[in-house]
Amino acid sequence: MAVNRVPVLKRCRALGLEPQFLGYSKKSNRQLKNANRKVSEYGLQLREKQKAKFIYGVLEKPFRNYYEKADRMKGMTGENLMVLLESRLDSIVFRMGFARTRREARQIVDHKHILVNGKQVNIPSYLVKAGDVIEVREQSKSLQRYKDILEVTAGRLTPEWMDVDVEALKGTIKNLPTREMIDVPVNEMLIVELYSK
Repeated sequence: MAVNRVPVLKRCRALGLEPQFLGYSKKSNRQLKNANRKVSEYGLQLREKQKAKFIYGVLEKPFRNYYEKADRMKGMTGENLMVLLESRLDSIVFRMGFARTRREARQIVDHKHILVNGKQVNIPSYLVKAGDVIEVREQSKSLQRYKDILEVTAGRLTPEWMDVDVEALKGTIKNLPTREMIDVPVNEMLIVELYSK
């Protein structure tokens, strides 16, 4: 499996992203060397795509597949793409506050700690639907790891499109989010322009 080993803060700096969107509380004080260089239209489109891929931890080929799926769906392609990325299981686990970062959420899913509607799912890219119940399995609920995670994520706001019971480490998806409910700083129209060339 391909893994991006570039330091997170370095990548955030390069993409002009705040580390908080990935769940990191650190801040970088360094400036980019070529921060005021003019960027071409293609460069802007590419940066938006790289930003979305980096935030959700998706590699190029799966990201392209999400785009093609979003294109076949009804409605705006860009908005559909963002909803598909947001409804990935690892992203849902992160949003519910059961993981500090998206990378940690991916690992938790990989290690078979998560149940969807009572069934164990260990595929981070599993697409969650409205009405699905996501919970941490019984054997894992007593682990110290989750107590530590809940301490860190206690102040994090839960999106309005899900109900979360933090004590029981359980949550329900009320409905899939609309683009307005997704607070990710990505201009999806530029991604659509890039792929539609």
